[in-house]
Amino acid sequence: MTEPAPFFAEVADAPDGACVAWLTAPDGVRLRAATWAGGARGTAILFPGRTEYIEKYGQVIGRLVERGLSVAVVDWRGQGLSDRLAANPMLGHVEDFRDYQRDVAALLGWEAVATLPRPFHLVCHSMGGCVGLRSMLERADFASAIFSAPMWHLRMRMATREITARATKFALMMGLGARLMPGASARPTPLVNGFEGNALTSDPEQFARSVRQITAHPDLSLGGPSMQWTRAALEEMARLYIAPVPRLPVLALVGSEETVVSTSVIRRQVAAMADGAFTTLAGARHELFMESPTVQTELWTRIDGFLTEVESSAPKRAAN
Repeated sequence: MTEPAPFFAEVADAPDGACVAWLTAPDGVRLRAATWAGGARGTAILFPGRTEYIEKYGQVIGRLVERGLSVAVVDWRGQGLSDRLAANPMLGHVEDFRDYQRDVAALLGWEAVATLPRPFHLVCHSMGGCVGLRSMLERADFASAIFSAPMWHLRMRMATREITARATKFALMMGLGARLMPGASARPTPLVNGFEGNALTSDPEQFARSVRQITAHPDLSLGGPSMQWTRAALEEMARLYIAPVPRLPVLALVGSEETVVSTSVIRRQVAAMADGAFTTLAGARHELFMESPTVQTELWTRIDGFLTEVESSAPKRAAN
């Protein structure tokens, strides 16, 4: 039996009809999740990125609902209103990236999600794309996936990657895994850096919207990652790089101004997929769903075309 959970509708810009509840992951971690039912075309299973929360995706949920889709979304462990996993609640922390699959299991096992219409389409951003790729490989729940700037490889120099891997390994050996990564801030990135030069969005209104949300509700906000989170992320990305690629239809989108994740690795991974499509959105930075109106128009045009193609090929795929 699930219990209702809070949802800050006044800052979310989300459609009416949210069902928001506390879920319990298989290892006992309390998670916040939400659904928007009623769309008969299928269901978008939405996997946010690191530091993100359900309210941030209110406008995205609205776009999906407008397209006749039901929606389900989760606050990952360690962020949003789900249980924080470190003594410092502003520290982005997880022991192992495979723990996020427990959150996936809790979300998909929730009765409110299990009764939503099929097919299920994954819609993932950044870290959610790392979690989502693993889910696609290990679960049979999904008909397709849309990846926004998926975190399959971080954009950093080889030497920096090696130093980071060694430093985080040493930190773990010394019992310092729950310490903040050197150079990171315990404060939310938007509040630390401001709009000018930010890597997330070129749109000042979208940037201001996220600042308003975490200012109004600080419990939603999150700071930099822990040494353990960073180590776990590097290990999972390395495992996924050599794993079999999904056989389902995949659309991956990356901004031309992307500086957080590796565009070349995403392009290479998608090229190896039997049914993968890769698109670059001109002028966009990392958070494609939180970009300028011009980018948004192109983004949703691409998504519409992809979903239509998936739907038109579904009978043929089922027959095979």
